[in-house]
Amino acid sequence: MDAPTKFTPNKMERLFTRLANAFPLWVVVGAVLALIEPRTATWFQPTWIPFFLGLIMLSMGLTLTLKDFLRILELPRAVFIGVGLQYGVMPGLGFFLAHWFDLPPDFMIGLVLVACCPGGTASNVVCFIARLNVALSVTLTTCSTLLAVIVTPLLTTWLVSAISESLTGRAIEVDTLGLLINTFKVVVLPVTAGVVINHFFHRQVAKITPYTPLLAVLSIVFIVDFILAVKKDAILQSGGPLLMAIVILHTCGFTLGYLLSRLMGRPDADARTISVEVGMQNSGLATELARTNFSAFGLATVPGAISALTHCILGSVVAGISRRLPVEKGDAGSVKAQASPE
Repeated sequence: MDAPTKFTPNKMERLFTRLANAFPLWVVVGAVLALIEPRTATWFQPTWIPFFLGLIMLSMGLTLTLKDFLRILELPRAVFIGVGLQYGVMPGLGFFLAHWFDLPPDFMIGLVLVACCPGGTASNVVCFIARLNVALSVTLTTCSTLLAVIVTPLLTTWLVSAISESLTGRAIEVDTLGLLINTFKVVVLPVTAGVVINHFFHRQVAKITPYTPLLAVLSIVFIVDFILAVKKDAILQSGGPLLMAIVILHTCGFTLGYLLSRLMGRPDADARTISVEVGMQNSGLATELARTNFSAFGLATVPGAISALTHCILGSVVAGISRRLPVEKGDAGSVKAQASPE
């Protein structure tokens, strides 16, 4: 009798990569289960969210080297356009949609946080699946994530105060310093730790990085499903306008990210990559910032959970379309997609 076939490391790595690339499926399936049977997600504890979000950021840092940061110097225009659209288009859309749908304070705060957060690591996976410029995607995610320490708290403070004052005549006070500190702890510390570990222990890190994307994907799924399960009643009762606002936010992010990049002279491959970066936010970060900084607004975490589900679905659609539409000839992008997805 033949001995059972054993997985070689290469086969195992390919398996984990395929499982990670199927992240939209895991998010959707988990969300459906969380809403139908909340007990499938309520085993997760809210105090675990910072740990799992830190795990996502750490896994991102483990894939980065000093060369990734030097790539900013190689692609200054593409990076400037991508990050500029990230923090220009999305916060502007969030401000407009919160007004347009006249969202209650909890949902308004959550929507603004989503709009003001950096690009998510899931965007790198989508760019990989779509055969786009993964190197540019990783660079944009890195830059927007590091800038988030300053930009996200300041934009959130300004927009939340402005919207609340115009809708109710009274501005909601935002603890800007608290947002800054929490963003630093959740984003910069684990990313920096990952970069340092990768620099000094690169050989050992190389053996585990094929498996970290799946851990990051599962972390996102756990956080999203927990919020959906706990806030199920609120979502079903008043989530209609919020859902529409979030769908429009991300759809316009993808669309404007591409169109504006093209208008600014970026090649087709780069514009598609920037589109994905702009359209997909770090919704897990938005959820954690809402939980720790706006505890008086208990439903402020809901938009982040719905956002994660929405942009994963839209991102998978964009990836499918992009794979079927060839990049314009002579327009392959400024850097070949050689980097691995997060």
